[in-house]
Amino acid sequence: MKTLFYIIPMVLVLSCGTVKMKETDVANITPVSEKEIVYSESLTSKNQFSNATRIGVLMNFLASDELEGRDSGSEGIEKAADFIEGVFKENNVEPYFSVYKDTLSNFNKTAYNIVGVIQGNDPVLKNEFIVIGAHYDHIGRITSVNGDAIANGANDNASGTSTVLELARYFGSTKSNKRSIIFSLFSAEEKGLLGSKHLAEKLKTENLNLYVMLNFEMVGVPLVGKDYTMYLTGFENSNMANIANGYATSNLIGFLPEAKKFNLFKRSDNYPFYVAFNVPSQTFCTFDFTNFDHYHGVDDEVEFMDFSFMSDLVNKVIPVVEGISNAPTKEIKF
Repeated sequence: MKTLFYIIPMVLVLSCGTVKMKETDVANITPVSEKEIVYSESLTSKNQFSNATRIGVLMNFLASDELEGRDSGSEGIEKAADFIEGVFKENNVEPYFSVYKDTLSNFNKTAYNIVGVIQGNDPVLKNEFIVIGAHYDHIGRITSVNGDAIANGANDNASGTSTVLELARYFGSTKSNKRSIIFSLFSAEEKGLLGSKHLAEKLKTENLNLYVMLNFEMVGVPLVGKDYTMYLTGFENSNMANIANGYATSNLIGFLPEAKKFNLFKRSDNYPFYVAFNVPSQTFCTFDFTNFDHYHGVDDEVEFMDFSFMSDLVNKVIPVVEGISNAPTKEIKF
């Protein structure tokens, strides 16, 4: 997440639901080795589509020391970009542009968004687009603590990246979306939302018919003491929460007062799409200012992530995205 919480004293509490686990040996994963995730297995119920093992493989690579904190323009994030590209290829997600890697025009180093698309299966609705995104960059190396200087960024935002990759895998397998879905993993979010700004402005020049933008940020640990799974930034700006809860048939999305207090709506990759297109563009998040105290630190590691929670979140989001993509009219409105 773009730097913003320096003004907020962190409560040093971890969620009691956190599972400290590492599902695989990071040293044995190469940047494009997705075979271990068994992408070709047949689909079961969408409620059981994702699982903790699959999430663990994604997370253990994306937040590994090998990637050196995924700083934009670094060799480490290049490995992450190759890995994401491999996941897209493996799961029938086509490049939106001529290639998956779209070079940023607003950053002083070579950095890429990874942009794929699954065309809608309806002859009319396929001309309307949904963007599903998350940033895959982090802040690289920082001041060493106990000999560790790598800010691995497991929660921020390997968690959101893994969520988007699992959604892409589902729709790449089922092709169950009537509207077209663009899946984008953004670079340079930590530099000022530059990756999402680049893509939003580029798609706007193409006159893309954008319906809605769904962004995932810091979803690696459960909320504390809430009766909902995630909160939505800009909650009161649209009816997206009500629509999402209807498709989820549960209280999936709630309102977090702190999100409004600190204006998180403008602090993640949803915001450039709102600015460029003036359509509902919002971020789903589970960081509630009490459940994770390693923001932008070297301890943002996979051992503090709850892979079972994350896979359950993916499974709950699938019918939401499916419902939004297949609704006969644009039902999400300001």
